[in-house]
Amino acid sequence: MTEERIIRSDEQAVFDLRRLYQRYGYVRYKMGRFEEYDLYVRNKDFLVSDEVITFTDHTGRLLALKPDVTLSIIKNTVDRPGAVQKFYYNENVYRVAKGAHSFKEIMQAGLECIGDLSGYDIAEVVGLAVRSLGLIGREYVLDLSHMGLVSAMLAESGLSPAGQSSALAFIHQKNGHELKELCDREGIDPADAARLGALVDCCGPAAETLEWLRPALRGGEELRAFEEFRQLCAILEKSVGGSRVRVDFSVGNDMKYYSGVVFKGYLEGIPASVLSGGQYDKLLAKMGRRSGAIGFAVYLDLLERANSAEEYGVDTVLLYDPGADPAALSAAAETLAGEGSLLVTAALPEQMRYRRLMRMTERGIEPVENR
Repeated sequence: MTEERIIRSDEQAVFDLRRLYQRYGYVRYKMGRFEEYDLYVRNKDFLVSDEVITFTDHTGRLLALKPDVTLSIIKNTVDRPGAVQKFYYNENVYRVAKGAHSFKEIMQAGLECIGDLSGYDIAEVVGLAVRSLGLIGREYVLDLSHMGLVSAMLAESGLSPAGQSSALAFIHQKNGHELKELCDREGIDPADAARLGALVDCCGPAAETLEWLRPALRGGEELRAFEEFRQLCAILEKSVGGSRVRVDFSVGNDMKYYSGVVFKGYLEGIPASVLSGGQYDKLLAKMGRRSGAIGFAVYLDLLERANSAEEYGVDTVLLYDPGADPAALSAAAETLAGEGSLLVTAALPEQMRYRRLMRMTERGIEPVENR
């Protein structure tokens, strides 16, 4: 039998993710390829990349090839007090891919939950993010932070607005040294500086990490956000397993749009996050909406690149000599094809990747020593 894939192909991932999201009541959102450029330029800080392909249509409107799906969903929905709208998508977006220097057509899947969000809705979305990782890879982890808690601690620190922005960047970079120097320059009390430093050092399994952080907190908004975060982590530990969820306050570096939980998902063997999301109520408020919103995207192009590095053309190559008995060759092929993909050939193609190389001889099927 062939070895099980460590990471699913992007095509298989789309199918599995769609089935998962539908099972939880999400309906497909289908968008066109173009949106008015103004939608993106007004919210360019929210985009993964602010580089957008634009063109002018025959009416003179400036349009853009879609670099993002979330903004389109927000634009084309309306508030429904007391209700929650749930959408999933798999769309091609057009932007500069991570690690690339030119525009790419990138397959992206994800979901959005918009409306009067409850604690359950938030836990459901984050839980689906964890389950999404489990569908596409065997070894995975979701790192969580909470921008409400981080921003509350920054607000209580005594730092200037510019200092708070710099401190957030240092927390994101896990740069405790620069954070301490910033606090020293602004004359921050050492106890308050140490509280911010705890956010840099705070990383690990959710339950024990939050227990370690709790003594550093004060009341008010800090405690409210902490309790919201703690309850979410407790739900996730029961529903998807604590070993798959870590608290890491370096996740998320934007207080302009994100107001609650933010998260990134990682698969073994891929150095970048393959999933990213969070609660972005502030973006909706900026666009004149009263609803809350939370969602995430899965970057399927990263799966494609990871698989291409290890992809085998076939599981088995069966070589045969000129004059081989066609009947015996056919019988051998039937046997090997039942064990995985197979190429039967008289000559090995150049740069062919395979798991094993076999040869048909008078004695039967024999392994050939790998190159």
